[in-house]
Amino acid sequence: MHIDARPMNLDLETPFRIARSVQLVATNVVVQITHNTITGYGEAAPSRYYGEIQETVLACVERFADHLGEDPFLLDTILQDVEKAIGRNPAAKAAIDMALYDLIGKILNIPVYRLLGLNPEHTPLTSFTIGIDTPAEMAKKALAAKDYPILKIKVGTKNDLDNLRAIREVSSAVIRVDANCGWTPKEAIEKIQQFADLNVEFVEQPVPAHDLKGLKLIRDNVPLPIIADESCVTVDDIPVVADCVDGINIKLMKCGGLRNALKMIHTARAHNLRVMIGCMIESSLSITAAAHLTPLVDYADLDGHLLIKNDPYSGVKVEHGKLILPDAPGLGVTPRN
Repeated sequence: MHIDARPMNLDLETPFRIARSVQLVATNVVVQITHNTITGYGEAAPSRYYGEIQETVLACVERFADHLGEDPFLLDTILQDVEKAIGRNPAAKAAIDMALYDLIGKILNIPVYRLLGLNPEHTPLTSFTIGIDTPAEMAKKALAAKDYPILKIKVGTKNDLDNLRAIREVSSAVIRVDANCGWTPKEAIEKIQQFADLNVEFVEQPVPAHDLKGLKLIRDNVPLPIIADESCVTVDDIPVVADCVDGINIKLMKCGGLRNALKMIHTARAHNLRVMIGCMIESSLSITAAAHLTPLVDYADLDGHLLIKNDPYSGVKVEHGKLILPDAPGLGVTPRN
């Protein structure tokens, strides 16, 4: 098999602010793996928070080239060899993983969801994310997102309550809150108790990733479910966080791709945890890859492609929040040009 990679820069519609950073451009990578005359595509959305940038992804892909072999159906062996070739770098590995799933589906002429035995009608609604801004601007963005029945609101500032109240005044959508590690346990308990009156569904990652004691303290003292994101990166983290939260957020770019995400889903279920599939700022290529797994989960936050101006691919559709999987072979993603 032959592999190629190239940079792909995605421009955001508006600056995307969370508790720890502001993003204007997503510097991603597209990976192509070709077997005979068929090509599978994958995407890496590296995050500095997890130790990756565009350049490290490109370097990793070059190193992975000698570990692909000639049979794409030996998926488990290939991905184990890739894992051994270099540590960490989960976004780079996710791109390899999804390109192989895309390739296998195309060879068999079936969509990935069918390859996995999943029902495409069972996809959930996705949330639409609103980044941190002034109360007036966040309310304006909530109004503009009226076609989405679930809003995910970024928090982690002194204006959190005012921001949520401003949104609730103009929107009856379900609200999910994501603090991105932005609070102390005491702040989290105080704020979440106030949020309960605003019909908030759950709260994601209220405290820093390492503070599992804080997570458990919050969970035991608030009326809303707590979902771990930064505290739960790989399957090995699930038994550790299981007693501290009500659910986990799985991202292909954190765990290394579809294969590892499947392991995380089943392990989470064994620990009686709720499951969400989330994303970084990504094109329709990797968003669609993640969407193929959503019949297995409770919640979806797959809106990264909805936040960019120059999505070069077409794949999963969102109709009034509902994820509609493509029925074409593989991931079902096609270039727009």
